[in-house]
Amino acid sequence: MASEQSHPPLRMPDRLFAELAAGGGSSEAVAFLERGERARRLLLLRTALAHIDAVPSPLGPPADAWRVLKAAADQSPDVVEELLLAPQTGGWLAHLLRRVHHTAPGPPLWAETGHLHVLAVAAALRAGLDADLAVPLADGALNLPGLGLARLPGGPPGLSTGRAATKAGELSLTSEAAGSVLVRRPRTVAAAGPQALPDAGAAPWVPLRTLAHHGPAGTTAILLDDLGAYRDLDEPIGPERIEDDEAAAWQDVFDEAADILAAHRDGPGRLDPSLIQAVVPWDRTATRPPPPPDVALSATSGDSFGSMVITRPGTGLALAETLVHEFQHSKLSALLHLFPLLDDDREERYYAPWRGDPRHLTGLLHGAYAFTGVAGFWRDRMAEPRHADVAAYHFALRRTQTRLVVRTLLTSGRLSASGRRLVTGLARTLDRWLREPVAPGSLARARTAAALHRTEWRLRNVLPGPSSGYGDRASLRLRADRTLWPDPRTRAFAAAPVDPRTADEHLAAGDAAAALAGYTEALTRDPGEPHLLAGWIVARTALEPGPAARRMLARPESVRPPMTDG
Repeated sequence: MASEQSHPPLRMPDRLFAELAAGGGSSEAVAFLERGERARRLLLLRTALAHIDAVPSPLGPPADAWRVLKAAADQSPDVVEELLLAPQTGGWLAHLLRRVHHTAPGPPLWAETGHLHVLAVAAALRAGLDADLAVPLADGALNLPGLGLARLPGGPPGLSTGRAATKAGELSLTSEAAGSVLVRRPRTVAAAGPQALPDAGAAPWVPLRTLAHHGPAGTTAILLDDLGAYRDLDEPIGPERIEDDEAAAWQDVFDEAADILAAHRDGPGRLDPSLIQAVVPWDRTATRPPPPPDVALSATSGDSFGSMVITRPGTGLALAETLVHEFQHSKLSALLHLFPLLDDDREERYYAPWRGDPRHLTGLLHGAYAFTGVAGFWRDRMAEPRHADVAAYHFALRRTQTRLVVRTLLTSGRLSASGRRLVTGLARTLDRWLREPVAPGSLARARTAAALHRTEWRLRNVLPGPSSGYGDRASLRLRADRTLWPDPRTRAFAAAPVDPRTADEHLAAGDAAAALAGYTEALTRDPGEPHLLAGWIVARTALEPGPAARRMLARPESVRPPMTDG
């Protein structure tokens, strides 16, 4: 981690950029992105150190921590490199720099600059060095990145200071207010292994768990991080320990997801799970109630390469799709750190088929890159008999929706040369996929679902009046009273209904006439309701195709509800 060394500039070979621009990326391409993230972390660290020196702190001079880090790097360079590239280190550096520039909230600044001391203690432990440093404690606990939580008995609530001493891989944590504790060989544990640990609230050592992935190169341990302070998207948060049974359930669903992903290795939508650095479980700490089959929430921070926040789903198929989706975000974030891909005015005015709200161009680009991967994931699943039908639907839906977004990006006039090359690569992939045959029923439901989402989006977000339809959004007038809205149709249309009864089900079954009658009746009770009106418009245009139908779909916000037709 010798930040003082001089390194030649990073120049990505054209062939690696082309792989990434197609939506995929070999292990060599991902390794190059990791090199770029390492260089960025060193630059951020150098910048942060200049600010840390100026922050008054009860922990003493940051030079003490830096000396320990340097000594650990000299003795065990791989250990410190791993700490430098850990997702939480990236999250800490980015958040700290936002704090010093007054663009983010957080705890007292000395507690955040003091994370340098915490990193140094973690490095000394893993390198087997002797060290003694003052450290920040939260509720009497020291949160060691990549390892776990050391907790003093009866530690005071809130922030305080303590001392962490390391010797031959053992940790001694002391505090004037709470005594001391000795942790012998602090380490992580397997998520599915025997825990035999005391209650996390009283345990002197609460280890991070790991998900085991057994791949061709051996077994990889991926952090299941429910403790790290910088595991969230921005602000530091406290630990939220998941129960042992929930951790074991994570291993089970991860095994299933990894088996699904193992069928294919290279190309858009394919992922070697060993490239994931951390999974952050979200919203659930116990196995009850049972999780929904799909992922309720997932997210990725551009500062934390290889880490993803996920609510555990009930199926490995849903988790596999989400792992692909979120790793696509990590790859694109790393590309954005290397290349100026677009000039974004950050105005949220663009349609994204996977969102209920308007997006800015950077968000649109992220969505296009992520859902190209998702489309590729489902394309691979079409060859698997147990997934073929639902996979055909999702492949047809996502290739169509993503190609529309790619068109928006290409016509925006705001892509750089590198950005245009990237988005053109996505367009080539999607255009090739659009020529591939899909089962007629799945294709019809996918086209209907895509039309329904865009129609309802415009009804909820766009004011009637002159606008430009699919092209330039400069004249699009957005509603001031728009709110988030649920989208049950995208998932509901994945399978053909066996016994259609509702208007949506009739439309999914291909019976536009029955659907139109159902929507018309419902609209008499709730005139102008956007979900119903969107269904009515799509059903009517299916029955009466032609120029008038195309105009209705282009600008549905100008269509009057059926009871006002005169």
